[in-house]
Amino acid sequence: MKILIVGGGGREHALCWALRRDLPSADLFCAPGNPGTAPLANNLPIGSEDLDRITRAVQAHDIGLTVIGPEAPLARGLADRLRDAGRAVFGPTAAAAQIEASKAFAKEVLLSAGVPAAGSRTFVASELKMALAYVDRHAEPLVVKASGLAAGKGAIVCADREEARRALNAMLRDGAFGEAGQTVVVESFLEGEELSVLGITNGRDLIILPAAQDHKRLLDKDRGPNTGGMGAYSPVSFATPALLQRIKTEVMLPTLKEMARRGVSFSGLLYAGIIVDPSGTPNVIEFNCRFGDPETQAILPLVSKGLADALGAAARGE
Repeated sequence: MKILIVGGGGREHALCWALRRDLPSADLFCAPGNPGTAPLANNLPIGSEDLDRITRAVQAHDIGLTVIGPEAPLARGLADRLRDAGRAVFGPTAAAAQIEASKAFAKEVLLSAGVPAAGSRTFVASELKMALAYVDRHAEPLVVKASGLAAGKGAIVCADREEARRALNAMLRDGAFGEAGQTVVVESFLEGEELSVLGITNGRDLIILPAAQDHKRLLDKDRGPNTGGMGAYSPVSFATPALLQRIKTEVMLPTLKEMARRGVSFSGLLYAGIIVDPSGTPNVIEFNCRFGDPETQAILPLVSKGLADALGAAARGE
């Protein structure tokens, strides 16, 4: 078996480690990889967003399964390229990756699927005045999110309306997040415990991995701006089997069904960022279309066996 892991971070190191443990004799490749992946895999000096060279490398090395780590190459269509070339790939199409690449799209899916989530409105740059007026009427605190990919830093938790007005002006007027912030989602702030739930899926069936909780905010006591994640731990004490089953049946499976209904079936790793409110209801705050970083580093040591089989089966639609 020849497997390529696309990416060069800690997440990809964890994937290489877990797959090497699963398949000691497999030929592993990582593009571009890092010093940590070097003892585990053959690092290829190809950037994760160089779609042409990655596609050529998959063909040249006769890769049997490609696992795509970062969101950017998924959003740009790397999985589509590889499937068109007749190669098995673990990761969604560019259309399905919108579940992460467009928070506005994700909100539409959630609403149509009847999945619990924070109330929200979406605005584009030409609607700045309308967005500011909406914020002036909104309860505090509230959250302003860049709709596009912003490396985990595009969600701003605003303690008051004035902070939200500054966030809107920074995104829609000043271009603080570039194209990613030219559409914004303004949503209600949800109180509760945050939980990261990752599921391997072929678009129909779903295997839930151990849940994790990561450290998002820059400062102690959940203060300061969001980061891309500064560490994670797993297991999580309140993530009981009953709660995870509820997230699977009330959040993740309805989302997959709605995606399929829209003609954008999701195959790969569906990551649900959840807030469990004081009533115990799991609410979606975001979706990601790939393994989380840093959550993967904490989760995969708990997956004792079968990871390679599950990734391969999902990639083949089995």
